[in-house]
Amino acid sequence: MSTVGRDALSISTKNSLGAILTIFRVPDDAERDVLIARTGVQSPPELTKTDLEEPEKVVDPFANIEELALERVKDKINSLAWDEMQDLVAALLRALGYRTSVSPPGADRGKDIIASKDGFGFERPRIVVEVKHRQGPMGSHEIRSFPGGRHSDDRGLYVSTGGFTREARYEAERATTVTHLMSLDELAKALIDQYDSLDEDGRALLPLSKIYWPD
Repeated sequence: MSTVGRDALSISTKNSLGAILTIFRVPDDAERDVLIARTGVQSPPELTKTDLEEPEKVVDPFANIEELALERVKDKINSLAWDEMQDLVAALLRALGYRTSVSPPGADRGKDIIASKDGFGFERPRIVVEVKHRQGPMGSHEIRSFPGGRHSDDRGLYVSTGGFTREARYEAERATTVTHLMSLDELAKALIDQYDSLDEDGRALLPLSKIYWPD
């Protein structure tokens, strides 16, 4: 392994090597310039691909950037306290055009959040929300007891960062009142989609920056 001083390189090569990426591909012209500076060979046409030691495969560090961003958002959501998670779900509902009422700490009888268009629950549909912020998945028993005390025209939203068992999803499908289950993955995607509409409280709980990247 050898090194080459920057002063021995052309301006264009120094610009090419000034990237901030952790992994990047050096242009052919820059490779030639470095090799000439290192070996003293002044006949670039005589240099071969072997001389330039071109890698067989170039790894694109941005190939899975969307998947990586989603995982980072999920990690951020997972780091929230339970009451913060409840407030974040309420902020998502407000971004969708609902007014929300968040239950104070204590026995809430399965109603962490009440959301409706008018804020009072008179205008249908009224959405009754239960938020579970834990690692383990929710089972059929929790989903079965969730509709208790709800009106037939209410809509239920059950949010669980630990996910749901297959039996729980089956229980939601056969519930007499409409019940939607939302996992951490689904919550993160919904928040990303509605982020521009989140209010200041929601953005404070989940601060994100938009990055523009060419197709």
